Amino acid sequence: MLKPVRSFSFLLAVLLGASGLRAQDPQYSQFYAAPLYLSPAFAGSALAPRVVVNYRNQWPSLEASYVTYSASFDYYFPRAKSGVGLLVTRDVQGFGKFQNTDIGAQYAYQLELSDEWAFRAGLQASYVLRGLNYYGLTFGNQYTSKGFDPSRPGEPSNYENKGYVDLSSGGLLFSQRFYVGFSAHHMNRPNQSFTGDVSPLPMKSTITAGVNIPLDKKTKRGLKISKNEREVSFSPALLYKRQGKFSQLDAGAYFTYEPLVVGLWYRGIPLLKSSLEGLNNHDAAIFLVGFKNNNLSLGYSYDLTISSLTPSTGGSHEISIAYLFPQSPKRRKMPRSARRLPCPKF
Repeated sequence: MLKPVRSFSFLLAVLLGASGLRAQDPQYSQFYAAPLYLSPAFAGSALAPRVVVNYRNQWPSLEASYVTYSASFDYYFPRAKSGVGLLVTRDVQGFGKFQNTDIGAQYAYQLELSDEWAFRAGLQASYVLRGLNYYGLTFGNQYTSKGFDPSRPGEPSNYENKGYVDLSSGGLLFSQRFYVGFSAHHMNRPNQSFTGDVSPLPMKSTITAGVNIPLDKKTKRGLKISKNEREVSFSPALLYKRQGKFSQLDAGAYFTYEPLVVGLWYRGIPLLKSSLEGLNNHDAAIFLVGFKNNNLSLGYSYDLTISSLTPSTGGSHEISIAYLFPQSPKRRKMPRSARRLPCPKF
């Protein structure tokens, strides 16, 4: 059954983007499992050909849910100390009517600062296509004094799909066990308006940090574990992001007892009021379970909504898959300057 009021309200929200309404970028609770989406500085950071796929279904109990897909591939060139990556992200919102497709190319260079520390700098250039599907939507001029009249034309004449170039950058400082990074997305603040007006996309800034704490005796002594030995570690991490008036913090940790991985996270800033009517900035508690074995990593997480939307959202479901392609013995002999990031492997 068509729900005209909700359909019109959604369209109105989209078109108001041209006059002050600002939407935030899609987010992943498993941000560490979407490295190229997090920052272009991660391109090539696995030191091996890598494919990553991410899926998120946010608030599935709502009719206007948010579904996001990402797929990426990156590769490292040891002689050039450089990594390249390709990232494709598709976001579908509001009854499937609003769709956003982002295709980005990335480059990252690794600079050795000392025997212990290295820095990676990355750039990304993307082409973004935004579109709105009119089928099933209703409009204000289809309402008369007698009620809704579906025979009246409702499509606005000044609407057109929108495409634009989007530029981003990032940096990453890391050692064998610790990393801290930053990124700036939408640096050129592209115009995202559907109606030809001016609606610059607000820049998104992020800061991320984490540490990998080995719990097995061999790794504690600085020795490498073989493929036949299981990794046992504890890894706290956090991500802070700001876009326009919106601020958010993800903080938590995951525990690895290979091949099992479990984690618990909190999203929100308890001491900071939300930009919406001064509400408390509490969003979700995130529960994670994963599997990691050799080159394959799988992760599933569930967001338990703890904001005022709790009764109606249905939470959020997220799946991540990562695969590192096996390399030839010659390729595996990396120069001493090449070092892996102490980041989550799934």
